[in-house]
Amino acid sequence: MSGAPALAIEAVLGSLRFDAQGLVAAIAQQHDTNEVLMLAWMNRDAVEETLRTGEVCYWSRSRAKLWRKGETSGQVQRLVEFRFDCDGDAVLLRVDQTGVACHTGRRTCFYRALRDGRLVSIVDITVDPDALYRL
Repeated sequence: MSGAPALAIEAVLGSLRFDAQGLVAAIAQQHDTNEVLMLAWMNRDAVEETLRTGEVCYWSRSRAKLWRKGETSGQVQRLVEFRFDCDGDAVLLRVDQTGVACHTGRRTCFYRALRDGRLVSIVDITVDPDALYRL
């Protein structure tokens, strides 16, 4: 999805219900496999930038600034489709993920599961996190 027209962006922003901190939950999902990649947060500026550029941008609560996915790792998310739920308090970003989505070096942040009464890792590390972030 390349940049959306200004009127469409305003329509989306007017439909979303940001919380008291000005945020909305954002789930990133690989568009062709439906794999859930990650959960992050977006503020109004992050939503606007994502829709305008077609490259996913989030709000980093820990750094208190916009976080352009892949800006330090190169693991970008290209927006394919922007959806939001009936209440407007959560968004679903259907994306084309380059590389891994998780800072741990895994494809998805949802790599832990409760199976047979045990907590297990179900997704292997595919990229060394130190190499990913050039530490």
